[in-house]
Amino acid sequence: MAEQLWVVEPDAEPTGVGGRVLTERGARTRERLLQAAEEVFASLGYHDASIVKITEAAAVGQGTFYLYFESKKQIFDELVIYLNRRVRHAMSEFSEAASTRAERERLGFEGYFRFTAEHPTIYRIIRQAAIVSPDVLREHYRRITHGYARGLQDAMDGGEIDQADPEVLAWMLMGIGEMVGMRWILWGDTRAVPSEVFDQMYQFITRGLGSGGRE
Repeated sequence: MAEQLWVVEPDAEPTGVGGRVLTERGARTRERLLQAAEEVFASLGYHDASIVKITEAAAVGQGTFYLYFESKKQIFDELVIYLNRRVRHAMSEFSEAASTRAERERLGFEGYFRFTAEHPTIYRIIRQAAIVSPDVLREHYRRITHGYARGLQDAMDGGEIDQADPEVLAWMLMGIGEMVGMRWILWGDTRAVPSEVFDQMYQFITRGLGSGGRE
């Protein structure tokens, strides 16, 4: 079996309040509320956001909100996990075509930057979570680094990269991607990481992993 870039753990099926199983239509409504919450929390911040503003943005009645979420805090927490799931899947899907660890790194980061360019709100929401919901923030990073570390260990076992602590590597690589994305996507002029910046980042990563000459 080919080594994976990110081992993506399966996520629980979304439910309504009280664990209510959702119909296909209900799942779509829940997702629409999450997408609206993403816009509202990113533009107004947690404290100025409200359930009323979220339901208005989602074009649903306020009563509908309480079929899916119990509070503003709960939808915020669920939003962090929702974005986490989507960014992990984007990274994994982009890297599927790769045949070496170095290629997987390149394609995985391309997937990450593509997703964050389309959803720059993720940077603002994750930073709000540091104050609003630290436990959910830790879970966000745990889900990324846990699967990433497993993929790195697979690459070490296969002799593709140098031996090291895979958890340490996963946190460092995640930090590189997040900081580069903030600088050139969130604060840049084009909402894209320039090719020359991406190339320098990639060269740094492959040298650090010991995979530069193994493609």
